[in-house]
Amino acid sequence: MRARRPALASVEPHRGPRPESAPWRWALAGALLGLALTLALFAPAAWLAAAVQQASGGRVQLDEPRGTLWRGSARLVLSGGAGSQDRTALPGRLDWRLLPHWSGLRALLQADCCMGQPLRLALAPRWGGASLLLTDPGSRWPAALLAGLGAPWNTLQPEGQLDLSTPGLSVEWAAGRVSVTGSATLMVKGLSSRLSTLKPMGTYRIQLQGGQPATVALATLEGGLQLSGSGRWIGSRLHFQGVASAAPEHEAALANLLNIVGRRSGPRSLITVD
Repeated sequence: MRARRPALASVEPHRGPRPESAPWRWALAGALLGLALTLALFAPAAWLAAAVQQASGGRVQLDEPRGTLWRGSARLVLSGGAGSQDRTALPGRLDWRLLPHWSGLRALLQADCCMGQPLRLALAPRWGGASLLLTDPGSRWPAALLAGLGAPWNTLQPEGQLDLSTPGLSVEWAAGRVSVTGSATLMVKGLSSRLSTLKPMGTYRIQLQGGQPATVALATLEGGLQLSGSGRWIGSRLHFQGVASAAPEHEAALANLLNIVGRRSGPRSLITVD
């Protein structure tokens, strides 16, 4: 008798997903995509406030944020950082608008108290760092805002006006080094301090000039308090040497302040930032 062959097990051909389940998968994918777009477009302004606080170590804060990440406003506050009790707020609110760009991110900042035109920022990623282009045609800030940064500003309690101009200033960070091109000018007008009875003490100019390395120069334009100095930006640190002194007729009124701003050397006070 001829041997019988074993019966072959029947194998069902592989079938893909059931046709009726495909619409549900597309619907789920569409819902997730819509949720992602909604979060991106309508992310709350509080997200930006948290990012700014973390990046600045708590020294720059956006209080009472309103609106979205892309278009909103907040109260700008300067602080001495974590654990500091020093805080000063800018009068009014700071408005912002963030604009994604093929090269990075563009931003417009407007503070009605201090800006005639918006401050324009352009942030672009670089290999191992980033670059920031800052265009400020002219803004005026209260010097009292600096007291929030803690020592020594909380002791000096400065008053006066800070006029800032940054025509095409560009700062680049790469491999832990800072490179500056362009220039910036800060005019300190009608400077006063609670440490001196002389009010105002004077008007001063601080000039930042890009290059290799970037340089900083301080000069007195007028006033009983005489300030001068120069410095260079090396790596990521500013190395500055300056001198503060008083006009002979104002030595008594400025003696206390000169003891605070630097190391006394006879009638002068030596200012070092290193």
